[in-house]
Amino acid sequence: MYRINNFVNNDDVAVLDSKGAFRVIEYKRDLSVTPSTAMTAYFCNEMNVRKRQLICNVGEKNIVCQAGAMQWMVGNVNSTTGIKGVSDFIGKAFRGKVTGESAIKPEYTGTGTLVLEPTYKHIILLDTSEWNGSVVLDDGLFLACESGIKHKAVMRSNFSSAVAGGEGLFNLCLSGNGVFAIESSVPKEELIEVTLENDVIKIDGNFAIAWSNSLEFTVERSGKTLIGSAASGEGLVNVYRGTGKILLAPVDRMP
Repeated sequence: MYRINNFVNNDDVAVLDSKGAFRVIEYKRDLSVTPSTAMTAYFCNEMNVRKRQLICNVGEKNIVCQAGAMQWMVGNVNSTTGIKGVSDFIGKAFRGKVTGESAIKPEYTGTGTLVLEPTYKHIILLDTSEWNGSVVLDDGLFLACESGIKHKAVMRSNFSSAVAGGEGLFNLCLSGNGVFAIESSVPKEELIEVTLENDVIKIDGNFAIAWSNSLEFTVERSGKTLIGSAASGEGLVNVYRGTGKILLAPVDRMP
């Protein structure tokens, strides 16, 4: 039995979102300041640069997180690697290498509360059911998910997507049923959602943060010819075809 006080019930803390086993909180002000940092803290607050944390209700669901994301946990909560043998370890190590995510993501089981490290990025909760059960994430966005969600590396539709586009050949795909959390430099309120029905979208830059696994993803010339692409000034673009949806950031995302 445990009780947590002066955390979520603090008047300086707001619950931004709640879905599944997760809650996202935000600190309205940074009170842990010194005279030398007070000015920076003030202007950060004015520009919505605030600390945010993900709270996980372990017991409602088992939770899988990025390695090193845990800050504290209370209750009968245990951490496991989730590795089910040598072949599973090799598969996870390969997936981590090619997608830029941590190779081994700890799984938290039992009953209790798990709190992840604070971040100044925006924590966005999404449900795989909103993506027809399978969604692909851009590199480095995954934070946590309910353990019913499976992880796999998916390959671009052609090799030129990686070579020509200057990006990785693989992305992390989440499939199954459950809620997951991503870290984004862009808030959810500014993300653009585009739904395709047997159509195509071309994006000049790394603006897509998530897309349906049902979409075909390639990198192509913006024009039909090399001269046409050069004349348009666009060159190569990311192309998504088929039926599904995409989340787009309105500005180029910071690392």
